[in-house]
This record gives sequence, C-alpha cells and structure tokens, in this order.
Amino acid sequence: MKKKFLSILLCAAMTVVMFTGCGKASDGGDGTPAAKEGTSAPVAASGEEDHVIRIGAVCAMTGGSAIYGEGAQNAIDLAVEEINAGDSEYKVEIVNGGKVVDDAKDSKQAVNAYNSLISESPEAIVGSFFSSVTLPMAELANEQNMLLLATGATNYQVTLIGPTIFRDCFIDPYQGKMAALFAKEQGASKIAIIYAKDDDYSNGLKDAFVENADSNGLEIVYTGECTTTDTDFTAQASQAVAAGADFLFYPCFLDTVPLLVQQARDAGFEGITMGGDGWDGSDTAGLETYFDNCYFTNHYSSEDTSEAVQNFVNKYTEKYGSESLNACAALYYDAIYMLVQAAEDGGGSDTESLVKGMTGMTFTGVGGTFTLDENGDPEKSVAINTYENGQVKWFKTLSPEGK
Repeated sequence: MKKKFLSILLCAAMTVVMFTGCGKASDGGDGTPAAKEGTSAPVAASGEEDHVIRIGAVCAMTGGSAIYGEGAQNAIDLAVEEINAGDSEYKVEIVNGGKVVDDAKDSKQAVNAYNSLISESPEAIVGSFFSSVTLPMAELANEQNMLLLATGATNYQVTLIGPTIFRDCFIDPYQGKMAALFAKEQGASKIAIIYAKDDDYSNGLKDAFVENADSNGLEIVYTGECTTTDTDFTAQASQAVAAGADFLFYPCFLDTVPLLVQQARDAGFEGITMGGDGWDGSDTAGLETYFDNCYFTNHYSSEDTSEAVQNFVNKYTEKYGSESLNACAALYYDAIYMLVQAAEDGGGSDTESLVKGMTGMTFTGVGGTFTLDENGDPEKSVAINTYENGQVKWFKTLSPEGK
C-alpha cells in the first residue's frame, strides 16, 4: 500500500514537470510569445488569437513575369514590417514562412499554390496579379468561403464569382474607358487596335475601348489580331498606317511591347501608341526614342506627389532599389493594409470578420482613395504614364469623373 502511494506521488510529480516544461517551450523564456519558426510575425499568446491576421500570398515568382513577384514579395515584407512595428491592435503573419507562393502565371500552378496555402489555414489570401490565374483561385475561394483579395486581376468576372472575393485594382472595362477618354483628350480621331486574340486581358481591354470609342468621337479604322507569342507585327502595323490611324491601342503584356513599338515606328506610324497596365515594366533599352509619344494606363505612378505614394516609394527604394518598384508592388502593399483595416472594421482577424470589414470599405493608400462597390471592385483614379528617354514618367492622373 505504501509503495502504491509513493508510485502515485511520483507519477503526479512527473506530470507537473511535464506540463510545466510544455508551457515554457511555448514562450520566449520571459513570458512573451515565442516567434513561430518560419513565420514573419509572432504567434499570438492565449486569448490574443483574434489579433493576428494569417495571410497567404500568390504571385508569379518565376518566368518572364518574375519582376512582378519580386515587387510583390518586397512590398509585402515592407508592409508587414511597418504594421507589426506600428500601433494597430492587429498584427500580420504571412504563412508559407513569409514567402509568396509562385503561380508561374499558369492556372494549374495557381490552383496548386492556392491549395498549398489553404493547408496552412490562412484567414485571407492575397493575389494574384493576373486574371487568368486568379479566376480559378476565386472559384475555389468561393466554394470554401475564403477571402481572396485580388491585386492586378482586372478581368471584371473575378469578383462576380462570390461575396468573399475583392480586389484593389480597377477593372478592364473601366481601364478601357479611361484609355478612350485619354485618346479624345489628346485630339486623336482615327484609331487602330492590335490585340492578342488568345488573351482574356487583351480582349477585355479591346472590347471596353471599342465600346467607348463612339461616345468620345473616335473612329476605329483598323483592328488587327495577334497572339501572345507573336514576335512579328509588321503586317498589322503597316495596315494601321495605311488606314490613316493617328492613335494605336495595343492592350498586351510587357514582353511583346518593345517589339510592337519598334515595328510600328519602323512601319511609319508617328501617332500615339498606348497600352494598359500590362505595359508596366517594359524593357526600353536601345529603343528609347521609339517610346517617345507612348503612354499606358496604370494603377499608380511613382512620381505622383501624394504623401502616401512618396512615403511608399522612398521606403521601398531605400530597402530594395527601384528596379522592382512597379504597380504590382503598390497593389500588394495596399492589400496587406486593407486586410488590417478590415480586421479593425470587422472586429476580428477570422475570415468572416475580415469579409465583413472589406464589404463596402473606403480605403486610402498608395492607389488613392476609393470605396469598394457592391461587387467588391474599386472605382479609382487612373495614372497615365509616358516615357522620356526610355524612362517611365508620370503624365497625368484621370479621376473617375474623367478629370
């Protein structure tokens, strides 16, 4: 009986030691929560779970669009550092060890990226920058009631998929409308359009421009097709010149922009050449004079004199330089701050509270001040950028009212 009593005491003592040891392992030795290995923010202590927003991020990190992913990663790191050092009651943790997951600008890869993040139980996912890879992720997010905050995905269908899908970029119909308005402002009258028939982005911008052409006194004198892999635009450029066009709209992505611009000039086109936000980051090396009189719509300009823009630009360039300072970086930066405001407005960091806070949100950031509409889309100002000696320069900003 005495041996049995001693055995019970020994077991009880071991149990106390065991649980005491577990408690110590969960803090930093001084009573504060220890940082979770591989994350960008401390794990919340007991009772503080609702004050840490777990976010997953997706963008193109490899391939020809890797410059966007580099900007996204840097901007997210910058935003998280600022927020977690700031006075907001909410802090941010980027899952996947703080790293953006690569979608490789491929829809199948994007689904894999999304699923890998879901396995880490985030409260929200930010991305992606391209509509073609964001659309399948939005379908999954809608099915799972996950908050997806798209960045550069401008296809109008993205947010129509479900009530938990939002974005901080303007949509293609709006961007095309503003491009048509700009053509009118510049005195253009005869328009040539060359677009990639195999790309939803290019089709969307083309359709929106055409829809708004007539009301702005613009005559479409030539429409030419290409594909996203074409490298020879000589025939289309020559036909645009023959049609008497004084304005050429090329709503395609940056990898083919230098080829189109060069070949259009060589074909004798001297008017305005314009594109959408897909031009951001185009390589002008050796073609500096060819890019004179070229413009593109974008989500922001690093030369915008607003305080929010200049604070972001100065901090970003100080830490990472200017090579990856693009609209993608600005959009991901704003997205992280939007989720913090959503937690504050919605009263918690769980997905349901974040969705509540995002709905109808009015936000001020690098991309200006805007309110999300009933679809979760912002109607916001559009920066018009041009080129001087091959360098991107801010030309003007068009407000939603076209001023």
